[in-house]
Amino acid sequence: MTVPDIPSLISAARAAQHHAARAALARGLRHPITRTLLAAAAMAAATAYQAGHRVHDIHHHDRRFSDE
Repeated sequence: MTVPDIPSLISAARAAQHHAARAALARGLRHPITRTLLAAAAMAAATAYQAGHRVHDIHHHDRRFSDE
């Protein structure tokens, strides 16, 4: 099995996260569509992580809220 290009994994994880967040805002966390999209976002992030991608590459760190 071939692993897709890392930038496409990052894009897929970000898009899935964005869709899940929009569904949560529009329908609430208990709606079946929201739960399905959250699961898809988790799977996309896990796939990127397993391909050697760091969590910070998907979730950009905002230095304004950092202790560093």
